[in-house]
Amino acid sequence: MTTLNLSSDIICPPTDLWSDEPPLKSDLHLQQIILLLSCLESFWSDRNDYYATGNLTIYYNTEQLKKRDFCGPDFFVVLNTEKRPRKSWVVWGENGQYPHVIVEILSDSTAKVDRTKKKELYQNIFRTPNYFWFDPVSLEFQGFRLSQGKYEPIQANENGYLWSDQLELYLGIHEGKLRYFTSEEELVLTPQEKVII
Repeated sequence: MTTLNLSSDIICPPTDLWSDEPPLKSDLHLQQIILLLSCLESFWSDRNDYYATGNLTIYYNTEQLKKRDFCGPDFFVVLNTEKRPRKSWVVWGENGQYPHVIVEILSDSTAKVDRTKKKELYQNIFRTPNYFWFDPVSLEFQGFRLSQGKYEPIQANENGYLWSDQLELYLGIHEGKLRYFTSEEELVLTPQEKVII
């Protein structure tokens, strides 16, 4: 487990911190985050042992507070935790837990950082088991699984879906959006789609 880098000059770092994320890049980003969140919450409606959210700051060391160097994935899921509202995800206030799954929604201004700096952060510091990125315009989609401390590309199945061993679901593109699919490759429906059926 990664050791937190808590500075000695801060005796008791705060845990009740507000998120400090910039606005989302486009409506496509917002729609995609809402889609991922609503589908997962609907599919896992009987579960209370996870936390999923989007565009929320993750505080993982106190140097961030000094430098105001904040990091918030576009979408992330933490397993084996309490499902309740939070202002931010403060690692040292959450038993040292980091996200198990992260999805970044690429844009022209963030794609390079998401593919390099953030990928290294999620691999080396967060140790996040599954990392995905998706471009809602070009439909570029890639996923990685942490293996022996390094990210290895997740191989797509015949339909182009990538398996998340943390969510026990596939992620894949359906009608231009990133969606979940069950192990039997059935589309995980939104609450609205369930009503129509």
